[in-house]
Order: sequence, then C-alpha cells, then structure tokens
Amino acid sequence: MTDETAPETGTALPIAAEVDAAQLEGLLFVAERPLARSELARLTGSDEETIDTLLGDLEVDLRRRGIRLIVADDRVELATAPEAGPLIARYLGTETARLSASSLETLAIVAWRQPVTRGVIERIRGVDSEGVLRSLLHRRLIAEQGRAESPGRPILYGTTFEFLERFGLLSLEDLPILEAAIAGRLAEPGEEEATEDDPSPHTLAAPGSDVPVDG
Repeated sequence: MTDETAPETGTALPIAAEVDAAQLEGLLFVAERPLARSELARLTGSDEETIDTLLGDLEVDLRRRGIRLIVADDRVELATAPEAGPLIARYLGTETARLSASSLETLAIVAWRQPVTRGVIERIRGVDSEGVLRSLLHRRLIAEQGRAESPGRPILYGTTFEFLERFGLLSLEDLPILEAAIAGRLAEPGEEEATEDDPSPHTLAAPGSDVPVDG
C-alpha cells in the first residue's frame, strides 16, 4: 500500500489500518468547517466508498443523540439536533429571531430553485428582493454559488449548512413536498402548468414557526 500526501503540508499520511465511525465523528467534531467526502478519505487514508459507509453508520448512531450529521452536496458536518435548540438558546441567553414572511418566501424560492438568480426570484415574487436577499446572506442562510451563463452573468444563490441547521434538515432531500397551490406560487411566470406535474418542489416551515411561507 502507498501513502497519501496532504497537499497543504506536504507530509505523508499513512493508510489507516481501520477507521471507524467513532473516529470519523471525532474528526468532524473538531473540524471548523464542513468537510468534503474526498477530504475525509484523504485524511483517513480510506477510499470514498468506505467513507460513505462510515457516514451512513454515523448518521444512524446520531439519531438517538443530541448531534446530527448534516449533508449538503459533497460536504458534511456535525450540528446540534433541532429539538435541543430551545435548551441551547436558554444556556446561551439568546433567542432565534423569527424570519419574516417575505424572507421565508424568498428562502423557499432559493431552496427549491437553487442555484437561482435574483432576477428569477423577483419575477416569481413580483417585487424587488435586494433587501431580503441581503438579509438572508447576512444570516448565512443563503450564499453566492457562482454566476449564471446568461447575459450580465448574474449571481446565483443557494442555501447553506446554516439553512439546514435552522430548519432541522439533514439534507435538502428532507424538504417536504409542496402542495400544488404553493408550488404554483414558487414557479416563474409561465411555469405553473409544468410545476403541477413536477413532484420535486418543496416548502419550508421553521420548526415551531407560525409564519407561513406564503404569508
């Protein structure tokens, strides 16, 4: 067997004789940012197939505890369980600010359509969305994800790990299915008919929130 080389340090990483879910949990716990599966494979000296298996085992183990494994695209991180939120907020002496109806509506569009431009968001909402997008960026619920190939190269927006944590989701696949009426409202003008036949749209409602997406 050969050694992997860490590109940042140039030092050799020995092939792990055996890596288990507990070791992976410890690594994710001390990580200060989400880690990609390829990065986990390199750090542990394992292949990505092994990492996927271990992450699956870890996700199951954590379901009974106060920590959850959050997955977004190819990256993973640990976060506190949604049900622990009120107790953690009490300890920290903070209260999670509620999102306005316009913020929830915009966030729903981004979550469903991502990556999506401000222009598409404004055509769906029918109002200027610069302010609400700035607010969502400030809250780190959305982030810039490059630029579109259309004229002017507008910025593309998508959701973040903070978004998944805030709404108690393990991944975007956990978003609930939209009702047809709401799906139609989140479609760009001219797309309503196609949306009715598309089972993929989702809706958002923060745990414990009484603010509807379409308010």
